[in-house]
Amino acid sequence: MTTPLPGFVQIEPVGQCNLRCRMCPIQFRGEGAPGQPRAYMEFDTFRRLIDQFPAATELQLQGLGEPLLHPRFFDMVRHAAERGIRVSTNTNMTVMTEEGAEECARSGLHTLHFSLDGATAETYQAIRLRARFERVLRNLRRLVAARRRLDSATPHIVIVAVVMQRNLHELPELVRLAHAEGVREVSVQHLCHDFGESSLPERYRPMREFVDAETLLNDDPQRVARHFADARAVAENLGMRLRLPNTNPHKHPPGTPGRQRCDWPWRGAYISYDGKAMPCCMVATPDRIHFGDMAQDGVATVWNNASYRRFREQLEGDEPPEVCRSCAVYSGTF
Repeated sequence: MTTPLPGFVQIEPVGQCNLRCRMCPIQFRGEGAPGQPRAYMEFDTFRRLIDQFPAATELQLQGLGEPLLHPRFFDMVRHAAERGIRVSTNTNMTVMTEEGAEECARSGLHTLHFSLDGATAETYQAIRLRARFERVLRNLRRLVAARRRLDSATPHIVIVAVVMQRNLHELPELVRLAHAEGVREVSVQHLCHDFGESSLPERYRPMREFVDAETLLNDDPQRVARHFADARAVAENLGMRLRLPNTNPHKHPPGTPGRQRCDWPWRGAYISYDGKAMPCCMVATPDRIHFGDMAQDGVATVWNNASYRRFREQLEGDEPPEVCRSCAVYSGTF
């Protein structure tokens, strides 16, 4: 039985990053390293892929790399937006120029998620290596100013923070900072994956150790509840939208339908910069698991191939794929 092509697509334009993040496995990937070819998806490849999703209504241009590094990023945005697709992206805001800010406001980009994992330079720079707190705030101001100057309602800006033990105490101040900078929404996410599968490539084991040390699941529940409550109170007082994660894992009762466990493999496609189809963005990198090359073999062929079908069938059962058992979305703690 074939599965209809999804309306949600996530494509990784760039497989390299311009900074290292202690909580991100990008530092263990070799793509785009000195002396290596740039890990960019070709624009023609992107166009060929997105045009094979006739029902697409939403596209996220994001992955492990920094999307704004791609020289044709805004061409990708325009190509999709002209088809009526709502386009969003994630950025660490380190390379946002004045020209890039204007392109964001003119290109049709619907939503921009800005990763900011601390309310102070000390905390932020301990997590985002080689980044500078004041620089990314300056670049955020460029975008806010460009949007105002061009009288553009888009892109909607959302500050996204990954919460962990070392930055939990700064959540209330982060909400205040967002408000002061003209951003009205903060989305706080938990560490997305514990990298617990037995088949994990050896180079990712430091990520497992980092998550074990920083996850709120191993923190004092009363401390977590206190800082969450303080952040909610600040958001309510300032009229801000605030999303906080659940920190109580749930177990799926026997017989739970697969799409209630996690609907990603039916709802959306996630494609790496080199065309490989993964079950979702939580897997992050195709050397952990992938189902084939959509750029080479075609979207529909891979979407309905035997590997994808087996994965969906296993997710329907009470023993999900091992990579899902380690996932915060599957356990409800993202």
